[in-house]
Amino acid sequence: MAVYDLEEQEQLDELKTWWKQHGNRVTTLAVVVALAAVGWQGWNWWQRNQSAQASALYMGLEKAAGERDAKRARELAGELIDKFPRTAYAGMGALLSARVQMDGSDAKNAKLQLQWAAENSRDEALRDLARLRLVALLIDEKAYDEALKQLAVEPSPAFAPRYAELKGDALAAQGKPVEARAAYDAALSPLEKQPRRQGEAAALQEAYREMLQTKRDSLGGAK
Repeated sequence: MAVYDLEEQEQLDELKTWWKQHGNRVTTLAVVVALAAVGWQGWNWWQRNQSAQASALYMGLEKAAGERDAKRARELAGELIDKFPRTAYAGMGALLSARVQMDGSDAKNAKLQLQWAAENSRDEALRDLARLRLVALLIDEKAYDEALKQLAVEPSPAFAPRYAELKGDALAAQGKPVEARAAYDAALSPLEKQPRRQGEAAALQEAYREMLQTKRDSLGGAK
């Protein structure tokens, strides 16, 4: 029994010595882990709360859009951008508000909304779409150099044909047929490589391809 007690005392002394050497680090690590867990839970709660508030604002924006209330739509989109810029609702709201502003013939505010979405939306597809709509507005205003500057940003593959098409439109309007034809060729190329679709999707794909080809052929030159 005495031997057992002695061995137990030796183990206890070893534990005390080890704790003196490493106890502070163990305690610090435990605190860091605990704080990380609390922080992660807090971050998740904060994100859910932000998303819920942004969702409520976006619903209000949709209502304003349905009522064609451009002023209210602009105010709500501005609030989304100011308070919740990191949520998907901010980009969506900017695009929706821009459409309402255009319907109300307010191209200036529409461009501001689209510019923000093109540069700051959290979603790549929303950024590409916002830039496309912005470029279309710039071409309508004959701001061709600014439109081409916007189109210098490389889009995701799904948007590449449309980007190239608008580049061709801007170049054609500037009286640059050679460069415009090259842009239309770039728009046509990925469409030729896509698998043939069925039904209505196939009809839409073919109609778009024919439209691009018509634009390209109208400039003359080799086919």
